Amino acid sequence: MEEFTKAVEEGMRLSRRVCYSNDLVNPPKPPIGMNKSTKLSYLPEELRPNSPMLYSVIYDPSIVDNPDYASYQPHVYGRMNPPALIPLQMNEIGLDIQCCLDSALVTLTGSWRVHCVMGSRSCDCRIVIPMGEQGSLLGVEADVSKQSYSTQIVNIESEQSLEKTNKEYGCFLKPHTFSLIIPKVSGGSMISLKVSWVQNMLYKDGEFTIKIPFKFPEFVNPVKNVARKEKIKLCLNTGTAMEVICKATSHALKETSRQSGSLFFSYDAKLLKWSSRDFHFSYTVCSGSIFGSVMLQSPMLNDLDQREVFYISLFPGNNNEAKVFRNKVVFVVDTSKSMQGMTLESTTDALSTTISKFSSEDSFSIIAFNDKMSIFSSSLKIATTKTIKDATQWLNQNLVAGGGTNIMQPLNKALDMLLDDTDRVPHIFLITDGSVEDERSICSSMKISIANRGAIAPRIHTLGLGLYCNHYFLRTLATISRGQYDAAFDSGNVESRIQSLVDRALSPLLVNMTIDSSDHLDNILELYPLPIPDLLHGSPLIIVGRCQGNFSDSIKVKGILPDLSNFAIKVKVQRAKHIPIDRISARQQFDMLTVQAWFSNSKQLEEKVINLSKLRNLTCEYCDMVLYQIKEMNLASEHEGKKNKLLIRSSKGPELVLPVQGLKIGFGNIIATTQNLPTFSGQAKPPENTIIFQKTINCCSGFTDCFCCYCCIRMCSCINDQCAIAMTQLCAYMTCLACFGCCSDV
Repeated sequence: MEEFTKAVEEGMRLSRRVCYSNDLVNPPKPPIGMNKSTKLSYLPEELRPNSPMLYSVIYDPSIVDNPDYASYQPHVYGRMNPPALIPLQMNEIGLDIQCCLDSALVTLTGSWRVHCVMGSRSCDCRIVIPMGEQGSLLGVEADVSKQSYSTQIVNIESEQSLEKTNKEYGCFLKPHTFSLIIPKVSGGSMISLKVSWVQNMLYKDGEFTIKIPFKFPEFVNPVKNVARKEKIKLCLNTGTAMEVICKATSHALKETSRQSGSLFFSYDAKLLKWSSRDFHFSYTVCSGSIFGSVMLQSPMLNDLDQREVFYISLFPGNNNEAKVFRNKVVFVVDTSKSMQGMTLESTTDALSTTISKFSSEDSFSIIAFNDKMSIFSSSLKIATTKTIKDATQWLNQNLVAGGGTNIMQPLNKALDMLLDDTDRVPHIFLITDGSVEDERSICSSMKISIANRGAIAPRIHTLGLGLYCNHYFLRTLATISRGQYDAAFDSGNVESRIQSLVDRALSPLLVNMTIDSSDHLDNILELYPLPIPDLLHGSPLIIVGRCQGNFSDSIKVKGILPDLSNFAIKVKVQRAKHIPIDRISARQQFDMLTVQAWFSNSKQLEEKVINLSKLRNLTCEYCDMVLYQIKEMNLASEHEGKKNKLLIRSSKGPELVLPVQGLKIGFGNIIATTQNLPTFSGQAKPPENTIIFQKTINCCSGFTDCFCCYCCIRMCSCINDQCAIAMTQLCAYMTCLACFGCCSDV
């Protein structure tokens, strides 16, 4: 992201070449704090993509000019490599949000103008879309002049029309920040954009919150002094008939209608400046105890599986005084050489903070592993003040990077340390950045060991760091033990992800959960995840699956409470009339199916994932996303004495198919793990061919060329006006000398 910010800084400097006519207001000013001598380390947050943004990708600085009013520009030699990114001016923006149970479907629409490129020239345009919590892209559609683009999921091996190129047209700049390139957009063109994604809603203490990046910098405001239209529509479906209380909102939403369990809001405003704050909306459902819902939906007509889709959601309620289980914890921490540096330091700090929060009723131990094991205590220690202090010192002394990765031995040791106990929930936290060869054997061994344990078997919670570890192996370990899985793909959020995982996993409210099959529920044929995880104090539990036949009016969910008493709740079954269950449940279903396909090494399950991926237009590990370019033509026809322009698509199909890669996390990299490559050296980056990662090449072939290349323009941007005038006169003088020399040769 730092390299991306450098490119935007170069683009802001280069945009000073754009001149505006007298009837327009002054061009947008750079952000406060950015001046001619500003360095990258002091740039403000405005240069980072904190909202949906479009940029012109400029390799040739000579094309930068006002497309409507050509102005005198000094000629520029050479190319910029890496390219500069000039933020485009935005003309319209809107959000359509469907909050459904614990998820939100977001559709963003907007239009931008390529205001900084000559009308006779063209450039690539980069779209950057930051999504919310655990966002998954559903699709992108763009209309540019007489061309349209759209993303689609395909099998690359069978795609014949794919352009043969090494250039990548999409990537993740950082987790949940998607980037896509629209090629060869003419200067002055309007780009209409529609982007859809699904993201999780935050849940804490009974309060749901939806957050969407929507903070636009000042320099995306058009120079024309016209009103800006900002539209937001919000539909809230809770899935229950309980009372909903709206808590807070960032924008002045107006309630338009209210039905049983559903609320509708809208916001339509004309502004002089675009929104300067992110969109957020929060609400609560009045319930002090566990509640939930079961939604049924008929399958799509083109779905190969014609069984009904069901969606069970359970929420812990807002009872902060609810009792939780006492905990027995063993931390299993990877200390291989690849963890060295900031990764291991953040892990050490997170574990020190975590154990300091333990109560005197909890017990714990720590295992550090690489090729060998180092154990804090061979038996669990009660979390007294002295024990916590000793453990903190042990962490600082023993979490030292070195050696390889051996996961099986420390996991078996952790299981041996967690003997059967009826009044505590045993937990194992595995933190690793590597991939090993015996992963399926490890999962099979753990599955057998857990099945042979007592009433409350150990939960294995996993956290994968970076892209070299096999995240589906870690998901499998968590799934078979009713545990939790999380990942950190950015070195800066390792500590926060560890603390979040531990805090969430150590607050079970209901364990050993089952769905009672006595009430005509033998028709449930698929369930994800299985076995059912614990209901945690701070997060909802979602179960999705397929069924056939007739459902009863309600189902019964059973479990064990912290006082070891049995708990059962009847949840009402209802039809999902306005809730797109198939879309909000697709990601969880894909992930669980991919886990099963990897663990069983089943080609049949892989084919099932591929078919669902194409149907839902969601990326998976076995498919790829492509960008289709379709040319459109205008045909005039006579109808009732009037000429109407009909817009039709070419019957020949897509003109061009461009690869959008870098969206998959893969199944681990054993070679990188064996070589102990740094953990985050393989994290998501912009494609090298299209952005930011190469050094600037030399563009001055002669002395006189230096006065008209971009190097000179950049240098001149750092001097005052008087010196700039003198430099301009010097450039003119040197140009005359060059012309005189040329004429003499002739």
